[in-house]
Amino acid sequence: MTHSPSTNLRAGRREWTAFVVLLLPLLLVSMDVSVLYFAIPSITRELDPSATQQLWIFDVYAFALAGLLITMGSLGDRIGRRRLLLIGATAFGLASVTAAYATSAEMLIAARALLGVGGATLMPSTMGLVRNMFRDDRQRGQAIGIWSGAMAGGIALGSVLSGVLLEHFWWGSVFLINVPAMLLLLVLAPLLVPEFKDPAPGKFDLLGAVLSMGAVLPVVYGLKEIAAEGFGAARLLYVAGGLAVGGLFVRRQRRGRDAMISRELFRDRVFGAGISLNAVAAFAMMGSAYFTTQYLQSVLGMGTLEAALWSLAPSLAVGIAAPAATAVAARSGKAPVIASGFAIGAAGYGVLALTGTDSLWLVLTGAAVIAGGIVMVMALVSDMALAAAPAEKAGSAASLLETGQEFGGAMGMAVLGSIGTAVYRSDMPGSAPAAARETLGAAVAGTDHSLIATAREAFVHGMRYAAVGGTVLLAVAAGVAVLLLRGTKAAAPAPAPEREPVA
Repeated sequence: MTHSPSTNLRAGRREWTAFVVLLLPLLLVSMDVSVLYFAIPSITRELDPSATQQLWIFDVYAFALAGLLITMGSLGDRIGRRRLLLIGATAFGLASVTAAYATSAEMLIAARALLGVGGATLMPSTMGLVRNMFRDDRQRGQAIGIWSGAMAGGIALGSVLSGVLLEHFWWGSVFLINVPAMLLLLVLAPLLVPEFKDPAPGKFDLLGAVLSMGAVLPVVYGLKEIAAEGFGAARLLYVAGGLAVGGLFVRRQRRGRDAMISRELFRDRVFGAGISLNAVAAFAMMGSAYFTTQYLQSVLGMGTLEAALWSLAPSLAVGIAAPAATAVAARSGKAPVIASGFAIGAAGYGVLALTGTDSLWLVLTGAAVIAGGIVMVMALVSDMALAAAPAEKAGSAASLLETGQEFGGAMGMAVLGSIGTAVYRSDMPGSAPAAARETLGAAVAGTDHSLIATAREAFVHGMRYAAVGGTVLLAVAAGVAVLLLRGTKAAAPAPAPEREPVA
């Protein structure tokens, strides 16, 4: 049975309490992006993955999540966003147990992929529910600002929890931490979180779901292999094939009667700008994290826990940046604040370009400036894009926003990481062991102090080149943001969707 919502747009205590519950899966999904940063040395000793397998262990989670977000967002609009949230929590918990007790690199890669599937159900559900519960523009902006800060903070918290757990337990404990949190969510969500779904969703577009995965996954795989192995005909064919399928997907969504993605979204310039700018922001955020975490542990030689705690310091800027950006944008408009966020992030990358092999405070300062600027962008473009979407399509809109974000983050690690790796390999002497020429971690695991020093210099040299690339990218993004958002206005609150009473 359903009922009509109140005409009062402002959220009360009930909605804010439910919002706190929704932050739990968000934190866990974002933590799983970074939870392996400090666990990789232990996993390498236990499971002995190849260099390619090590990259897959890192990346397959984000790739699987990105490939399924559109499908899961559309499914949530149809079956109910809270229901999909509970299904995803169950899947995420089971996959966490599988990852914790993996006995081979292949098994861990498969478990990480299953975690991505579970995460793909959680992400659009949480953001879609936030869009539905907060119908007042100012409150929604505040909630999404907190949401963006929690997501970025979760990435840093994942590293810290990883460091603390690995100091006392085996590497599988970084996955088991998900299980009690998911059990708590399964208990609290039915009591506190209201259900929302599209009252007239149409038929589920199964072919569209297949096409969406067929578009994202080959492109991601091809780019992943190019980053690891260099250009080749087969890898370029993967990318081209995925783009071709993507063209078919977009064509079907524009013309299909029961499209997964509302046609209004394709026509909305503000929504399209939000998707694009959010992807660039995620590219920059994850690209910098790829280097700074390795710098602390492998260049400065910090222990696992010490490195994890230092990596938490830049996240302090996140807690200030998101609410401050929301408050300033309410007075001066989103466009100038978004452009300023990109400019601040570019300055942070500029700081990273000045680092040496003993520059702890420069690295932390650069990372903090990048994080602060990028979270400003993410908070505002997410609110802007969701406000432009019909409320009954909030799940689909959130999934598109998050698909771009996850894809951008994975690409940031792959592209900037490949720049750094190329410089690293060119700087390493040909007489060095093959493993040491591949990765810094393998080099510092040896006993040749001269080779270790050379490897650290080579890694920092590569990081500086990647930082220059990040600076240029974000400086261009600042200008593009001004052009894309010129003359845009805040969207009027859309009517609330049909809503089921809380049990």
